Amino acid sequence: MQVMDIHSHTRYSNCGIDEPEAIAQAAFDGGITLFGVCDHNYGIGERQEQYKQELAALRQQYAGRMRILTGIEIASVPGLGVAEPEKLIGYDYCLLEHIDHADSSVGMNVFEYRRRFSGRFGIAHTDLIAMAKTQGIEPAAFLRRFAENDIFWEMNVSFDSIHAWREHPYVLRFLADEAEQAIVRESGIRLAVGFDGHRVYDYNPERVHRMNEFLQQNGFPMAEF
Repeated sequence: MQVMDIHSHTRYSNCGIDEPEAIAQAAFDGGITLFGVCDHNYGIGERQEQYKQELAALRQQYAGRMRILTGIEIASVPGLGVAEPEKLIGYDYCLLEHIDHADSSVGMNVFEYRRRFSGRFGIAHTDLIAMAKTQGIEPAAFLRRFAENDIFWEMNVSFDSIHAWREHPYVLRFLADEAEQAIVRESGIRLAVGFDGHRVYDYNPERVHRMNEFLQQNGFPMAEF
């Protein structure tokens, strides 16, 4: 079984402190087979080339043992920088956040925004079911639009000190609601798993394993990288 964690932060994020080597080692020790570093666009700033080069070296270091991907998390609210998708070259994927916020610069334009990015594209830690209802759209139809536009959805299993040991309500609801699971499965939207780690000492790979196992054993389409 592939065990993916495509959401982890390093010192390249303003909220991170760890060297990329440290988080990669924690993931490897935890049995992760596909690991993505996905620092914030506003943290990386002008260091894009340095960031990509450092992760490319790390990818070589773990070649044949664990796949390492270079991601970027794009903020879409005022004050956290402006990310032009056409300028984000050389990334394996991006995670877009805040599209459900009232002041998001992307919001319901997410499908057009996605077409401007050449790599894999996903939505980070967002309650898309609640967003659909807020927009007056039937959830299955809403999720189907993401599937049709090649946008995956992150099941974020964070539980660490930076997040005040808080789990995302949309993930807890999804795990408990078989009717919602059926909607997600039948929509065709692909799912990814991310721990959203910000401190290596908080990292809990067991949470990542459990979510990967749940999704794969229950027939959910998984994001491909």
